[in-house]
Amino acid sequence: MADQKIRVEALVIGAGPGGYVAGIRLGQLKKKALVVERDKPGGICLNVGCIPSKALINAAKIYDKVRHGAEIGILSDNLRVDMAKMQAWKGDVVSKLTGGVRSLLKANGCDYRTGTARLTSPSTVEVIEKDGKTTVEADHIVIATGSRPIEISGFKFDGKRIVDSTGALDFATVPERFVVIGGGYIGIEIGTLYAKLGAHVTVVEALPNILAGNDPEIVQLVARKLKKLGVEVVTGAKAKSWAEKNGRAAVTVDVAGKEATFDADKVLVAVGRRPNSEGLGLEEVGVKIERGFVPVDRRCATNVPGIYAIGDVAGQPMLAHKASREAEVVAEVIAGHKAEFDVRCIPAVIFSDPEVATAGLTAEEAEKRGRKIKVGKFPFAALGRAIANADTDGFVKVVIDAASKEVLGIQVVGNGASDIIAEAALAIEMGALADDISLTIHAHPTLPEAIMEAAKASLGEAIHIQNR
Repeated sequence: MADQKIRVEALVIGAGPGGYVAGIRLGQLKKKALVVERDKPGGICLNVGCIPSKALINAAKIYDKVRHGAEIGILSDNLRVDMAKMQAWKGDVVSKLTGGVRSLLKANGCDYRTGTARLTSPSTVEVIEKDGKTTVEADHIVIATGSRPIEISGFKFDGKRIVDSTGALDFATVPERFVVIGGGYIGIEIGTLYAKLGAHVTVVEALPNILAGNDPEIVQLVARKLKKLGVEVVTGAKAKSWAEKNGRAAVTVDVAGKEATFDADKVLVAVGRRPNSEGLGLEEVGVKIERGFVPVDRRCATNVPGIYAIGDVAGQPMLAHKASREAEVVAEVIAGHKAEFDVRCIPAVIFSDPEVATAGLTAEEAEKRGRKIKVGKFPFAALGRAIANADTDGFVKVVIDAASKEVLGIQVVGNGASDIIAEAALAIEMGALADDISLTIHAHPTLPEAIMEAAKASLGEAIHIQNR
């Protein structure tokens, strides 16, 4: 293909949950748009992040349930893991979703190309494709390039011994011994997954606790389950180096000033992610960069007119659903609508065991903001559906303003938390009162009843537990 020059109204760089959603919405708004992605449609989330990890987590959950099925009268013999087949199934899941992305873009009139993009001016982008170069002139440019795992000193990713989250989701066999550096949500999710499949897992976390920033009571519950799964959690510890020894990696860790060594077939480094803002020509055309992130206003606009940023590259929290909402906002801004990224809360989920899901403020955060609060708590142990599921670890906390009864935050820990947190987010977004939740009839027996009961408890009106 010879070098060519094209013009569009909007060019989106990146096709993750931010970029492809922006492309779809731009198409819906009748804007001539082009999405450029250097790898595969769907970005990190669909290809090597959210979707494949949850597929494997679900498979491990089923395996673990069946393994302990005797407790509820399900007996199994010769239960085993076929990792090759599990990985093939995971691949099918990913293929269905990524294939759907291109179809949706096309159906909504948005063009798509595979290539590497770089800005050469505030309105011009050079796209290097497999068989040539295309210069794209655009009235609006959206940066949606996502993020990548952070690499730490002494643990360079080699894809063999030392892996990032992408490599950890592609093991051909279950490692006998698995060391996870980092006790945040990625490390805990993947560590739990392999512990259920039979690996001996050690989590090394530099901070005093895993899952930093979460309600201590929630963290305590997750830590207890990790211990039950045989996961060794070492906190206040810093991984220093590793070396090959007797066919394994010998990982050296500083634990409170004392040196310890842990053997591992695989080592996952999961200490966070950094934004992909380099190599795009942003600073050369005047776009401001702060600590790798691209600062934006509520319209997702950068300091350079006509250039926008969404998703991980635009700042915390690095969540796919935050990127998708920003994508809709930026498309509407480009189309001339009065749109802003104006949200009261962004829900977050950790697919640990039990699951953790949060929306809004914790009790501690609300009090730090000077709010007088009341807290209602309802345990899964008193919830009919959780008892029937033989999965009663967990609870719901509802935090309300003591005077107005406005719902300020809801925290859920318990398997199924990810499926019921949307009600919490809706309640906070609409400025609901505790009464709005408590007076809404919830179907029985279901997990969301726990949110209703916790809301009642915050008012001193709980039915199925004693009010405090």
